[in-house]
Amino acid sequence: MPIGDLAPELAVLLTAVAVLLLAMVLPQRRHGWCALLAAAGLALSMAFAWAQSDAHRLTFSGTFALDGATTWARFAIPGLTLLCVGLAPRWFATDRRHGEFYAMLLFSTLGAMAMAGAADLMQLVMGVLLSSVTGYVLAAYHRDWAISLEAGMKYFLVGALANALLVIGVVFVMGMAGSTDYRDLAGAIPDNPVALAGLTLVLMGLFFKLGAVPAHTWVPDVAEGAPAPAAAFLTVIPKLAAAVALYRLVALTPETQALPLLVALVAAATMTVGNLCALWQDDVRRLVGWSSISQTGYALMAVAVAGAVPDALPALLAFMSVYGIANLLAFAAIVELRGRTAIADYRGLIRKHPGPAIALTLAFLSFVGIPPLAGFLGKFALFVATLEAGLAWLVVVAVANTILSLFYYLRVIGPAVFSRPEGAMATLGGTARATFWALFALLLATTFLWSPVWSALPRALLP
Repeated sequence: MPIGDLAPELAVLLTAVAVLLLAMVLPQRRHGWCALLAAAGLALSMAFAWAQSDAHRLTFSGTFALDGATTWARFAIPGLTLLCVGLAPRWFATDRRHGEFYAMLLFSTLGAMAMAGAADLMQLVMGVLLSSVTGYVLAAYHRDWAISLEAGMKYFLVGALANALLVIGVVFVMGMAGSTDYRDLAGAIPDNPVALAGLTLVLMGLFFKLGAVPAHTWVPDVAEGAPAPAAAFLTVIPKLAAAVALYRLVALTPETQALPLLVALVAAATMTVGNLCALWQDDVRRLVGWSSISQTGYALMAVAVAGAVPDALPALLAFMSVYGIANLLAFAAIVELRGRTAIADYRGLIRKHPGPAIALTLAFLSFVGIPPLAGFLGKFALFVATLEAGLAWLVVVAVANTILSLFYYLRVIGPAVFSRPEGAMATLGGTARATFWALFALLLATTFLWSPVWSALPRALLP
């Protein structure tokens, strides 16, 4: 059990503890220093991940996988969390628990990293639970605001049920197969109703982290009610980890046709429900929440063909990377506008604040998949992989949903660009503005540098 193999995770853990201790001794006006410490710890974690990027083995008695997908997660999860940290200092400037926010953020990041590298069902459970418990706190962090408390409670209730089902599923699988180790489970899970029910329950727990049907109802409430930096984090980071974890699990059982079919049906239902419910939303944050559900549906297309086509894994990772950047950019624009999210408030936004207006437009068009944006390239990779696996019906559903989604994005973009402005709208500035422009540049860079990004993505998992 070489401790050095978990250097990126340990960097996040020790930084979280240090941030918590620092927040206890600093006066509230100095809690911004906790953000600097958190950012340094996340950067150190990414440096350790770079040093281990060539690793391709199982470690800690086979419970943790060091492979290309884990390396991607070790860059994407801390990297995007670092950007979430940049959104927080001015948002929480008057909050007495400002410093503790970064500790919770880091502990949740650690849970996501543990989930992404899990090569054992018990390790997966620990990662999911750590990510979930800290997520409940982040969702209800504005405890004096009823909407935030409601978001945290809904997240907790759905999560409690989903995580209980996850643990029950692990018990079923272990009882039928005699092991929780992925190496032992690969090709050895009995083809009987109890084992299949166990796998389905495990998938249900991961569907909750992804915000997929039927465990999706927490997403719009958290997107609207959680502090905007926390909402940005919770609608992106756990999804990145759960996507990798779900792919690993489905790839274990290529001979079990019921599992990929179940994922394909959930993918179709998730993208359809997300888009239909987003159509008439009047709050931009809820709209982005429902949109993130639909984006999960597209990502599940790659999971449904896991192991069936060579480009399924890179298509999933590429799509999730672009989705994460675009979703954070949308929330960064909202943070820069000090949390104003009523669609009516966005009328004429491009004349008052062209930066946030252009950023929202760019993020939304990337969600739709308008060429030549990186969102189009990510969706195209998903569609090609799904077609190669023979699931043409799922591609047809996805294309129809893509066209449908354009309607509700235009409900925001249209008034923001073509209507006359009504009243003034203040901006936040500070590190939030710097983060906003960094995400803007990152989304454009991903578009122009798509070819090297695509070439660098892993093609296979550890057996």
